[in-house]
Amino acid sequence: MTLAELLLQRLADWRPSGEGRHSWSAAFPPHGWSVGLAADRTDTVGCLVWELSLVRTAEAPADLTLKAWATGIADRASGLMEDLKLIEVDEPRQEALLRSEEPMVRGEDRLYYEIHLRGLGHATVRRYKANRAAGTRREQVAFALTHEVIAKLAGDIAG
Repeated sequence: MTLAELLLQRLADWRPSGEGRHSWSAAFPPHGWSVGLAADRTDTVGCLVWELSLVRTAEAPADLTLKAWATGIADRASGLMEDLKLIEVDEPRQEALLRSEEPMVRGEDRLYYEIHLRGLGHATVRRYKANRAAGTRREQVAFALTHEVIAKLAGDIAG
């Protein structure tokens, strides 16, 4: 089974109780990844995601570069409301940033996804809202994804 298929099975069993943000994580040793999720709400179909993170638990492929990993994610990732594009690769710091190609517009607000890569072993997915007209700073916001989209996105990031 693929990482996405295994993750989908595990998410289907996640039933946090009580109000507020809940965290979940699972290791997938055969695939060399650990997946973490923080969500404000969850049900049988999906989550109101605050953050999705992946941590590589096995060695990265010897020929993999940060730029190649980031470019591959931008090419593979689908299922989100906006396509992703590679914004920056900072080789000395070993960080890369992907962001929504075209932010979603809601009134004066612009909403966009961001994937931050650190080294070849850590990826974090978040969504932000910004209002340039009001001159306010961006703020992180929760975003709704089905379990199926979460699993596919994790698989796309893992490669």
